[in-house]
Amino acid sequence: MAPRRYVRTYYRFPLTYPVIFGGAPFVGEGVLTNLSLKGCSVTCDREVLCGSEVRVSMLLHHQPPALPVEVGTIKWVRGNQFGVEFVRMPVEAQQRLNRTLRIELIEWLENRHRHRDLPPSPLH
Repeated sequence: MAPRRYVRTYYRFPLTYPVIFGGAPFVGEGVLTNLSLKGCSVTCDREVLCGSEVRVSMLLHHQPPALPVEVGTIKWVRGNQFGVEFVRMPVEAQQRLNRTLRIELIEWLENRHRHRDLPPSPLH
C-alpha cells in the first residue's frame, strides 16, 4: 500500500522568523520559511525524524516572548528542511498566531489589489 500523501489545509504565508525546536533525540535552531494556522516549514542544519513529535518556539518580529507550539508533528523532511503540523498550543499563542496571520492576509490582499489596479507598463 502506498504511503498517504500529505496535503495542506491552510495557505502558508512566506515568512521568515527564527525558531528553536526540540524533540527526541534532537534539539536545534533554524529559520521558519512559511507559516499557517496549523503548520510551518523550517530550514535548519540538524537532522530530524519524520513522524516525530517536536516543540517549536517562534520568535515573531516585534512580538516578545516567543510563540510556543507545545506539540507538533514532523510531517515531511527534505534535506535540511522539514514541515511541522501544529497539534497543541496554548490559547494565547493561538490568538497571537491568528493576529499575525490576519495582518499578513490583509497585506497580501492589499498588494494583490494594488497590483491589479496598476496600468500596464508602457513599452519603450
